Amino acid sequence: MAEGFRALVVDREDGRTVWRFEELPRDRLPEGDVLVEVAYSSLNYKDALAITGAGKILRSFPFVPGIDLAGRVRESADPRYRPGDPVVLTGCGVGEKHWGGLAELARVQGDWLVPLPAGLSLRDAMAIGTAGLTAMLCVMALEEQKVTPDKGEVLVTGAAGGVGSVALALLEKAGFRAVALTGRRELEDYLRGLGAAEVMDRSELGEPSPAPLASQRWAGAIDTVGGVVLANLLKAVRYRGAVAACGLAGGVELHTTVFPFILRGIRLIGIDSVYTPREERLAAWQRLASDLSREILDRITTVVPFDEAPKLAGEFLKGAIRGRVVVAIGGDGEPAAG
Repeated sequence: MAEGFRALVVDREDGRTVWRFEELPRDRLPEGDVLVEVAYSSLNYKDALAITGAGKILRSFPFVPGIDLAGRVRESADPRYRPGDPVVLTGCGVGEKHWGGLAELARVQGDWLVPLPAGLSLRDAMAIGTAGLTAMLCVMALEEQKVTPDKGEVLVTGAAGGVGSVALALLEKAGFRAVALTGRRELEDYLRGLGAAEVMDRSELGEPSPAPLASQRWAGAIDTVGGVVLANLLKAVRYRGAVAACGLAGGVELHTTVFPFILRGIRLIGIDSVYTPREERLAAWQRLASDLSREILDRITTVVPFDEAPKLAGEFLKGAIRGRVVVAIGGDGEPAAG
């Protein structure tokens, strides 16, 4: 690879957020002890906010976004990695504070990387990405709270998105009866194909309710929406059930009462995939490699060329993206690592 590299650059001009592709010299890369040749990245909600300027994701300009990347080590001052090693990075402030994965090269800290799990290709890793890692962390959190299939149904909100799609597949694999909540009923066949036993319309939980409690239904839930939907589902969680909350597409405020918590003993668990400790991150990736069907992963994934990636940002903000979007940057000729 030449000393220069191609990157998607987001900047501010005349008070507006703009993006463009640029050829940059390698010395523009930020500090880090591992240089990675990026094979694939992905598009996430945060990336869409960064590219469009709709959210205050970026701290400085010009900036290379992309909170996920997968590729091969080119140079390393970290003894854990050698040139040619396949690696994955999600979160850790990359794509927000530190230049990200929507570029042919990325220089990062070794602590932020994980080795590509055996059996996954670099493309698979980005089909999983932050969304899949978050889904796995949610499932693991419910398991830690002793939510088991015999306890009852698990609700997945925002089910057609990246987190929701992977969560349905993981829950089905684990033996749960998963119920998908979505505002896109036209995707019912897609959701059932991922493992949803039932599909509910978002309107069933989408309106504020003055009742402090509702009939007990859910043994657990994975919520990607927040806002009114989260407030309503909390009222219907069974005694000693648990909810893993990881998203805010429906709003950042939560208007509820303490009754679900003190009368039914339910637990609301916040899931953060950005700064998850390395040990938990490694464990989650191993579970993903073993538990997530490659057939389903392919079904939920759309691969787009680098040039097309920023044009899809607006579709994310409209809620029009189904599943996962992988961005092919350098590509990788090997079907799997390990």
